[in-house]
Amino acid sequence: MSDKPYRSMLKSVSWRLTGTLDTVVISFLITGTLKAAATIGFVELFTKVALFYAHERVWDRIGLGRVKPGPDDYQI
Repeated sequence: MSDKPYRSMLKSVSWRLTGTLDTVVISFLITGTLKAAATIGFVELFTKVALFYAHERVWDRIGLGRVKPGPDDYQI
């Protein structure tokens, strides 16, 4: 069983939004300015979505830890 590419993209975006919020908060605590924190968060949002998507697609090809359905298993 493998995920479709759009599922990987949705997971990438939802994870990145969470990660970006974290980055903005940490950046704000370090820099003390919302503009710098937002800029850092904006840049890393796009770079890390692309990196996570590629990472997810590579892992989709790796069978490590996956269980193949047996003959008695069925899908609904």
